[in-house]
Order: sequence, then C-alpha cells, then structure tokens
Amino acid sequence: MTNGRSPQGFLIRISSTTDSDREVISLFDDIAIVIGRDPRCDVAIDPELYGSVSRRHAEIRANFNFGVRRWEICDLDSANGTFINGQRLSGCQVLQIGDRITLSQKGPIFEFQTDDRSYATRLEANSGSHQPTSLTLTQLVPIISTGGDLFHKAYLVPAIFTVLSVVLLFASLGNTWQFNLVLSVYISAAAYYFVYQLCQKPKPWWVLLGVTLTTILIIRSPILRLFIWFFREILPGSPPTGDTNFLIVLVNMFFGTGLMEELLKALPVLAVWGIGDRLKQPWRDRIGVFEPLDGILLGTASAVGFTLLETLGQYVPLVTQAAGNEAGLQILIPRVLGSVSGHMAYSGYLGYFIGLSVLKPTKRWQILGVGYISASLLHALWNAFSTLGGVNQQNFWLLSFVGILSYAFLAAAILKARTFSPKRKTSSGGGTNPAGNRRRRPARNLNQTIASPDLDSDKE
Repeated sequence: MTNGRSPQGFLIRISSTTDSDREVISLFDDIAIVIGRDPRCDVAIDPELYGSVSRRHAEIRANFNFGVRRWEICDLDSANGTFINGQRLSGCQVLQIGDRITLSQKGPIFEFQTDDRSYATRLEANSGSHQPTSLTLTQLVPIISTGGDLFHKAYLVPAIFTVLSVVLLFASLGNTWQFNLVLSVYISAAAYYFVYQLCQKPKPWWVLLGVTLTTILIIRSPILRLFIWFFREILPGSPPTGDTNFLIVLVNMFFGTGLMEELLKALPVLAVWGIGDRLKQPWRDRIGVFEPLDGILLGTASAVGFTLLETLGQYVPLVTQAAGNEAGLQILIPRVLGSVSGHMAYSGYLGYFIGLSVLKPTKRWQILGVGYISASLLHALWNAFSTLGGVNQQNFWLLSFVGILSYAFLAAAILKARTFSPKRKTSSGGGTNPAGNRRRRPARNLNQTIASPDLDSDKE
C-alpha cells in the first residue's frame, strides 16, 4: 500500500515490441523493486517477449548517505547482464536522472527519472504542448517548495558543516592551535565523506564518531606503551638508526609501525564487532560488523582518529618548534589530506577482511591473517621510503606509487564488497533495517500500461 504518498522516483519504459503507450513504474524510498521474469517480482517481465531476462534480473532501491537520497540499481547475477547507458553493470551503481537501463542486450529498456514533474515535462515536449506562462510564488522563492529535498538532494548537511568550519577558521585567526584543529578536522571529515560515499552503505554517524574517539583514547592510554614494548622491543620493530639498507628498514617498519599501528586501529573495529554480535535487532544490524563494508567504514573512521592525534599531537608540534607555525601548517595539510591513501587506506583495507571473516567464519583466521599482513606491508612500504630519503626527487615517484597503490587496494576492496553486500533497506536516519522488514509490492506486469504517474494510479 502506498497510503496516498507521492512517489520519489519513476522508471519509464521507453521501448517495447508493441505500440502501446509508455509505461511508468513509481518508486518509493522504503520499497525495493525487483525486476525479472518471475511472476513474483515487483515488476514482472513477459517471458515470451523477453526470454533473455533472468527470473530475478535486477533490483532498484533508495540509498541514503548522510540524509541524501540516491537511487541505485544492482544486477542480481543475471545471465545476460544489466546495461546502464550501454555499459554493462557490475554489482551496483547509483542512478542519474535520464539513465537508460537495459535488461540484457535485447531486453526491455527503461529510463530513470526522479519525479513526476520531469516526466510530465518530457511528455509535453514530445507532444508539442507549450509550457505554462504563469508565474508562481514557488518559482520566485524556490526554497519554499524544496522542503526535505534540500537534505536529500542538495547536500545541505555537508554544506552546513563546511560553513561552520569556515566561520570557526575565521574565529581562530591568531590562535594557531585552534586553527590547526578546525582545519584538520574539516579535511579529515571531507576525506572520510569521500570514502563513505564510495561505500554506499549507511552507518549511524554516532557509531563512526565513537570509533574515531575510541582510537584516540586507546592511543592516549597505557595500551600504546604495551604495544610499543611488544612490537619494538620483543619483535624487531625498533626505529632504524644511521644509514641502513632498505630491507632492514622495511623489516623494522613492518613490525614496529605496520603491525603495531594497524592492530591498534583495528581494536575499536573488533570491539564493535563483539558488541554488535551481542545486541538484538534492530541495533544488531545498525551497529555491528556483518559484512566487509561495515569493516571498511569502521576501519577508516578509526584511522581518522589516529591521523588527527598523530598529526596534531606529534608531527605539527615538532615541525612548529623547529621551523615555525607556517611549517607546521605545511606538514598538517598533506598529512591529513593524504590519509585517504595512507592510514585510511591501510585500516579500511584491513576492515574489509574483518568483515569478510564474519561472512566466512570457517576461514576466519586465514582471512584475518592475509588482511593484517597485507595492510601492514603497505604501511611499512610508505614509511620505509619516507624514512630513507624523505620526499626528495629520487623518492617522489616511489612514494607516489605506494600512495596510489594503497588507495587502489582500498578502492578495489570497496568495489568488491559492494558486489556481495547484503540487500538491506536503508533509511534517512543513517541506519539499516533487517532485510526481512523490507516492504515489498505485489507483482505488476509491464503489459498493464499505466497511463500517467499520478498518485491515484499507484494506489493498491
């Protein structure tokens, strides 16, 4: 039942083997739409007309990221593929207005639109009708009619955060420590938002912030001294002194930096995993680690806390004391901005394996071992090159290569995780609902033409 609600999106069938009028399927952000030949699908395709369409071919659903609604389509491992604007879809993809969706190369074609006004405008243009000439108040003052769309479609929350950060930066002029704090927090939040959007998986903001703060508390606690003693005194991880060859430096950095710091940053992720596993629904799904995307989001959030504390508490004070405030700012910006290919990349990559081990518990230790060692090795490579020669002309390309490689590992893990992410319904609150609570529509055959996208035509 749609309960008289207005749809938030539309699928418009733009080609058919018949000469019938165009067909429109209304989309609602709390209902996932499955398209296929199976009569039980939400949109049932005639198998006699389109035998190349799989029984459960594709799914379209709303995805909320920080309150911004985005529609995405996921191929459900169809035999002949789903194509977006002629390009074969792998896993899931965010839909843009006007995208052409083709189910198999010779199957039905749909066009994605976000509201009935865009559809009505296009129909009027096709029929040769003229646009209305009257002027309305909402046209003169658009903000009156936008309402919640400012949050869902216009990135209002990131814009508010940006404006507040700018005002705080102005207010911090003359106070170096406060200025550096505001700037580093804003840059780290922007870098994290980039990764969050790439994941396309909602997670409550307070869980992510809690992981960030927990990492900071761990580093400020005696746990850090215990880790330093074990990895740098018991294991061969002591910092290299004097001129040393690359392999010795790499081994020192692998044990004393890679293994130590990656395990430190993974502690809050493992804690959330344990806590979430003991909670009841719906908190279990919202908080816990139950798939690789959860591990990536929590791992990168932990890395944000580590980067902020390490940069503001260690590197900036040292450089400022040696060369002044300007030099401190010069070290702050690249360290925090580069975290997306540094600490966030290493920890997010390890987080992928933590989530994967949850899905495959029989191979848990093997998976965790591969992730831990590979993330630590990437971390050690960066530190080894920067320790030996710094960012000079000789090391510039080596450091660039390691940074790009680290980000590529993270991005590949995200893209892979999205292909087998459980199909959960998402909500504007930033959490997820159990899959069993998703509302479904009765199947609709596309041969039953809907004349217009009006509300009444979609009531059940």
